[in-house]
Order: sequence, then structure tokens, then C-alpha cells
Amino acid sequence: MTSSPDAPQRFIEALPFARALGIELESIGDGHARLSMPWDARFVGDPATGVIHGGAVSALMDTCCGAAVLSFPGAIGTATIDLRIDYMRAARPGARITAQAECFHTTRTVAFVRATATDDDEGTPVASAAGAFVIDRMTPKGDTP
Repeated sequence: MTSSPDAPQRFIEALPFARALGIELESIGDGHARLSMPWDARFVGDPATGVIHGGAVSALMDTCCGAAVLSFPGAIGTATIDLRIDYMRAARPGARITAQAECFHTTRTVAFVRATATDDDEGTPVASAAGAFVIDRMTPKGDTP
């Protein structure tokens, strides 16, 4: 059994905060996801510099990680257990922020994910993340989870 191919997109569209942040799904499949969000003055954390608030970046990264888990073959649901985000530098004011996540290992009920967030600058990432997520899987009829 496999999960619905449009489940990750539905997951993102169902989250009011993801819609409010303007998060867009760019690519997804086999435990990988790429999402982005535009710079928006409503999410600036420092009015003097125009730098986007770290909370918006963390929401993008968490959502990207969850989408990567949902794109893992057989996954039907997820929830964040733990997510560590290391901020490396401020995102460039006005720049689109892109997150990429990879679900690199799973157990029966937990998915381990790593991610990075970048802006238009090709140098150092804005942030990196590592986390653990619940992975709900489809079970064939007659099997117990």
C-alpha cells in the first residue's frame, strides 16, 4: 500500500499558518521536500533591519520536515516530536527563503529528518535543523501496527 501522492500538498494547504506565511511546495517525493516562503513585512522581527523573524523560519523548516515525512512511502500522518534549529545568520531582507528536508531514517513509528534553509545568498545557510517525527503508516489488512 502507498500513501496518496497529494497528501503532502493537502497537509500544507490545511495549515492556516502555512497559508498565512505564503509557504509553497516546490518539490516532494521519497522522503524529500523543498518548500519556500516569500519575504513579507508582516513577519519582520527587526524593523530597523527588515530581517525576517526566526519563528517564521522555524515554521517553514518544521513544515518542510513534516512534508518530507509524509512523502516517505507508506506514510499517512506525522507530528513533530523534537526539532532542533541552529540559526547561522540572518536571512537577507527581501529574500525568499527556501527549506529542503530529507527523511534519512525511519523506525516503525519515528522518522528522523534533517533540513537546511537558505536565501538568495549562495553562501552559508540561514539555518539548519534536525528532528524526530511520528510517522503513521498504512498497514495492510489483517496486520496490526
